[in-house]
Amino acid sequence: MNGPLTVTEIYASIQGESSYAGFPCTFVRLTGCPLRCRWCDTAYAFKGGQSMSLAEVMAEVERLAVPLVELTGGEPLAQEGGRVLCDELVAKGYKVLIETSGSESVAGLDPAVHIIMDLKCPDSGMTDHMLWSNLEHLKPTDEIKFVLASRADFDWALMMTREHHLDQRFNVLFSCAWGHVNPKDLAGWMIEHPGLGARLQLQQHKYIWGPRAKGV
Repeated sequence: MNGPLTVTEIYASIQGESSYAGFPCTFVRLTGCPLRCRWCDTAYAFKGGQSMSLAEVMAEVERLAVPLVELTGGEPLAQEGGRVLCDELVAKGYKVLIETSGSESVAGLDPAVHIIMDLKCPDSGMTDHMLWSNLEHLKPTDEIKFVLASRADFDWALMMTREHHLDQRFNVLFSCAWGHVNPKDLAGWMIEHPGLGARLQLQQHKYIWGPRAKGV
């Protein structure tokens, strides 16, 4: 499939999340998402966007000249062209990250693509949309992210981590839903469970540019 992609924005910034936090990164934000998380911070990417060919997207990525590239959304795997773009970026020698909601299959992605999969906690309202078979397609180097909006979300994420042995199989990140959980509280909850093999994650870009800034 080499048809057009619907793109919300392409920009270079600092990677704010994941184990790559702090590195310069080009973001390709594709438009559209089948989920509606209650705390979503990128609702502006649900609709609209600009139709761009694969060649046009690649030209903009090449112009920005950052070796680390993340596909995000919305939900980048909701567009069939997202997979093709991953393949093209890998072929061109970029280190490719993809941030996906966990509701779309990650099967068949190039093994060189680093997957950051967001398992939706109950307060998101989207837990029932998770495709749990995705866990069988992740590599040990890939990452599971839980965005927590309450102590109940933390307890659920802890239960899921233990039930599926996630922290023994992948890198696990616990992140605060902005404005819902204080990082100090999350740190305290994690300290209560010293055997938990998860990392507390802060959204660096929001601390640098503010929670509502786009294109950062």
